[in-house]
Amino acid sequence: MREVDLTELMDNAYASKWNLERKAAANGRDVQIFLHWTACPYGRYYPGYHVNIDDDGTIILTADLDETLSHTYMRNSGSIGLTLCCCYNATTDDPGPQPPTQIQIETMAKCIAVLSEALDIPIDKQHVLTHGEIADCEDGSPIYFDGKYGPKTDCQRWDLEVLWTDESPVFNPYDEEHRGGTILRGKGNFYKYKFYGHY
Repeated sequence: MREVDLTELMDNAYASKWNLERKAAANGRDVQIFLHWTACPYGRYYPGYHVNIDDDGTIILTADLDETLSHTYMRNSGSIGLTLCCCYNATTDDPGPQPPTQIQIETMAKCIAVLSEALDIPIDKQHVLTHGEIADCEDGSPIYFDGKYGPKTDCQRWDLEVLWTDESPVFNPYDEEHRGGTILRGKGNFYKYKFYGHY
């Protein structure tokens, strides 16, 4: 577990690319990136996610990106788990006393951009999803378990379905244009264009 910058994250992604692609192909898909929150206080990092992003934007790499970790049920092989360290005591109506900070959200978007570039995957709903989205199989992939477990069903996992921040009002979770995944993918594409000149 170590603090890294975006350049070091990209280097790790390049080094992990072949192994990630091999693992994803064994599951009949491309490499995917899943976006989470820890539901714990700021400053607490978890080894189940490849990348932990703290409230001040610090990036903590907990493992090489091609290691299979336990961040997303039935979807861990050939995927990367990014998480925001926040949302302690959150409910579906309230982000709790430690919501995502604006710098966390921007840092997650920058990480998405860097990983997309290094792994040669687009920033779209087939490749980059929140835990809430993948829990409802919104990428169109098969269901590998009995039922779904996201916001559209029993809401066991709804990470980033609504993108609260410490500086903005709550977004309507039923407004497709303001769901967390839509916003994070949009920001990721913005940074990808800013950094690399293309989407």
